[in-house]
Amino acid sequence: MGTVGAGTDEIAGEQRQLINVAYRLLGSVTEAEDAVQDAYARWYALPRSRQEEILSPGAWLTTVTSRICLDLLGSARARRERYVGAWLPEPLPDRTEWDHAGGAGPTGPVDPADQIVLDESVSMAFLVVLESMTPAERVAFVLHDVFRYPFAEIAEILGRTPAACKQLAASARRRVSVARDPVTATGRADMVRHVKEAWETKDIATLVGLLDPAAVMTADGGGMVGAVLRPVEGGARIAHYMVAIADKAPGLELLERSVNGVPGLVAQRAGVVMTVASFDVSDGLVTRIWAVRNPEKLRPWAREN
Repeated sequence: MGTVGAGTDEIAGEQRQLINVAYRLLGSVTEAEDAVQDAYARWYALPRSRQEEILSPGAWLTTVTSRICLDLLGSARARRERYVGAWLPEPLPDRTEWDHAGGAGPTGPVDPADQIVLDESVSMAFLVVLESMTPAERVAFVLHDVFRYPFAEIAEILGRTPAACKQLAASARRRVSVARDPVTATGRADMVRHVKEAWETKDIATLVGLLDPAAVMTADGGGMVGAVLRPVEGGARIAHYMVAIADKAPGLELLERSVNGVPGLVAQRAGVVMTVASFDVSDGLVTRIWAVRNPEKLRPWAREN
């Protein structure tokens, strides 16, 4: 619980938690930042007397941020329909890894992407499953299962009973349990490395052997850059597509990088990040590839070079 009449520093200190909540709810760093800024604007718009009545400003800000995200999720379907091609969550770099590789540290205000904790709940596979949930399911599940908020507080956000919120989280949990992958970080890194090597050498046969026959590749260009508008299905088709991309992009450099906390690949040309790819692995084969090419979603990566 907070203290009555919390100071400005204490209120500002909630930003990291709020960004983490909002990113998991929205899958977008930009939208998460906007939601949090909106919540803070509403806090500072309150009369001083009202602020002093709020015993836990952090809980108040979380409630307001979650409601803003809920509204955004409610309108997301219409926004997705206007989006060119497939929509994927924004991929996040591991700043520790980049800095270790020689990247310059940030100057000025802290970037929202730097405040997001990279764990299982932000892996691309996890975020894609969250996208399949209803807005209410997503809010109930993320707040309870990821951030351990009690259902009584979640009920206030969703305008439902605690029992109903518990059912929403349970429904969402069933989807996640089906999608979870027991592959170790080392096993995933090895698989990604093998894909990288085969892609670099344009070895279609090896790529086909690494991909599940029913694998699916989804690309997000947002209509801003070239990208296949519909998912590519089938290991053989994906392998040929990947090699075709390599043929059309001479000088493309592939780098093994952490993407949302798990091993992935970054494709860059002349030092500019062009694509960030995430992988899902099961039974020793790649089952899903998510390739984000929309430049607006690659801003956290662009500043690293």
